[in-house]
Amino acid sequence: MPNDLRQLLKGKEMPSNSLSKQHRKKFEQKLFAELHPEKKRKNTSWIRVAASFTLVIGLSASLFFFNNPVEEAQSQPAQIENLGSISPELGKIENFYLASIQSQISNLDQTPENAELVNGYLQKIAELTEDYKTLTKELTAEGLNQNTINALIDNLQQRLNLLYQLNEQLDEFKKSQNNETTSIQA
Repeated sequence: MPNDLRQLLKGKEMPSNSLSKQHRKKFEQKLFAELHPEKKRKNTSWIRVAASFTLVIGLSASLFFFNNPVEEAQSQPAQIENLGSISPELGKIENFYLASIQSQISNLDQTPENAELVNGYLQKIAELTEDYKTLTKELTAEGLNQNTINALIDNLQQRLNLLYQLNEQLDEFKKSQNNETTSIQA
């Protein structure tokens, strides 16, 4: 049968319910120790050495750069030698025209009869080539300018058109000479 708990404890001595005078202080110390464990001091001397090394390197590099004057290359505009130095697309356009001009010049059929005509056209092309060089210098001096770029492309087109006209006139000249020789022989 069930035993009464009161009867079992009646003969036994019970510890007192009162706490010791130092209990509160001990409890606070244990609580503080739990919440704020002592941080072990790590060896940070290598961090100090690395920081001072970085500082020395930084100072010496800044002194080096500030004491050595930088060349004035940034203040001068870049030398523009051709349209390709401006952009790859303009370089392709320029190369196309220059290759076409060279091809047309190499295909010229110059004879003693048409030498005066060919030399006149070649002289005009040489003048346009000099104008092209002048425009390129102007582009370098003034910087990128859409009007100057357009003038350079127009110059290339004019040279090519002159060569096309020359070829047409040379073809007409050949036909007229062939007609004269045919009519003389008949």
